[in-house]
Amino acid sequence: MLACHPVLANGERSRSSSGRLPFTLGVRDSLMIGHSFHGNPDFGPAGGMHGATYTCDVEFCCDSLHPRNNWVIDIGKASDILSQVLSKYNMKNLDEVFPDGEMTTTEFMARVIQRGIAERVRDECGFHGLIRVKLWESHKAWALFEEEV
Repeated sequence: MLACHPVLANGERSRSSSGRLPFTLGVRDSLMIGHSFHGNPDFGPAGGMHGATYTCDVEFCCDSLHPRNNWVIDIGKASDILSQVLSKYNMKNLDEVFPDGEMTTTEFMARVIQRGIAERVRDECGFHGLIRVKLWESHKAWALFEEEV
């Protein structure tokens, strides 16, 4: 079953005049985590154990639509993959998920989530383009990580 955007025959990527890929499809989900920054004083009160509820926005960007389906990626498949990747961290203590003392900042988690999605999309869909993960820590603060697949 073809679920995502295929590789272009000529292997080229056309960019818009702004330098961005012209087509984007986005999906959103959320997760709740607990973690600490292992008492690191640089993090102030957040250095101790605390919880966070993240909203996770994912954008799939490419240079052209799928020739048969006119989509960037199957929105249902993209939503399922996001949900499955987030399930590794949802309702978990990240200090236990990453037991080597990793500082599980919002920036770090945006990268971990993006790469988890990228691996799944590449393996299951053959998607090629840019995947951007924006992880909202609150309505005032977020971190973003993007990388081409």
